[in-house]
Amino acid sequence: MAMTGLDDRVTTAENYRRFAEHEAAGRSPAYETLALSVASDPDVLGFLGTLPANKRQPNLLFAAARHMLRTAPAPDALRELATTQAGELRALMLSRRTQTNEPGRCATLLPALAALDGPLALIEVGASAGLCLNIDRYSYDYGHTHLTGSDPQAPTLRCRAEGHHPELRIPEVAWATGIDLNPLDPSDPEDRSWLECLVWPGQTARHERLVSALATAQRHPVPVHEGDLLEALPACVEQAPRNTRVVVFHSAVLVYISPQLRADFAALTRELDVVWIANEGPGVVTDVTPPQFETSPFVLSVDGTPVAFTHPHGDWIHWI
Repeated sequence: MAMTGLDDRVTTAENYRRFAEHEAAGRSPAYETLALSVASDPDVLGFLGTLPANKRQPNLLFAAARHMLRTAPAPDALRELATTQAGELRALMLSRRTQTNEPGRCATLLPALAALDGPLALIEVGASAGLCLNIDRYSYDYGHTHLTGSDPQAPTLRCRAEGHHPELRIPEVAWATGIDLNPLDPSDPEDRSWLECLVWPGQTARHERLVSALATAQRHPVPVHEGDLLEALPACVEQAPRNTRVVVFHSAVLVYISPQLRADFAALTRELDVVWIANEGPGVVTDVTPPQFETSPFVLSVDGTPVAFTHPHGDWIHWI
């Protein structure tokens, strides 16, 4: 047992060091420093060792600490939480998921939707608070193209579009719903606070975008049903209005399930005869190898065919 614990600590330390060097570096100096501190802190590593492996990730720990402290934690403050309030911190991390609901991804999903004839019925799996289901409410600035959504108070999403892409337009959305294991409510102060805690320190524009999108969701609530993506999807497809084109989409969701479940989900989309739009990391849906970008990209695919590389938070899209 002692050897297993040591191995777990080494693996966790490596994960935090990798997070600092490859994800937080250049994007959030505070989290880069914090992750490097965790990687060499036996107290925090010992606390993480009491959690299931899928609950040890940096984003979850840091967001939980921010949620408790109401501010971004410094290394000393995080160690204090992990040692003197370990029970409360553990309970929060076990009850919450990262569920990053990034509305900026709508700017990279929109070109794929714009290529489809409407009206569309949208179903998002792993919808969190459903912020990406208001894709037709937001406005967009692609540099060479500006699009105005249906809600003038909604945020304007800025995205650099590269390559030959379909004509950019606001899709005609007739109906929308979501599925999530743990739906979040945009009108609930605790859920709003949790989503804000998932935005990294220093990402001011991203935080402002999230707050505006949460306000949009309160003005235009979209139902998000609690359920498993495989079990709940057929019923949602059945509820879609007749004479609509049903589109099932997701961003950074399938990476959290096994390869077998991913294959089962792909087969289900074919069986249900829906358009399937995936925005996931390389290798999750397709094996296409992306060129070198300043940030590790997602791959946007339609019915399993890669069509673009995208920034994880929607800053740019590079059409293939």
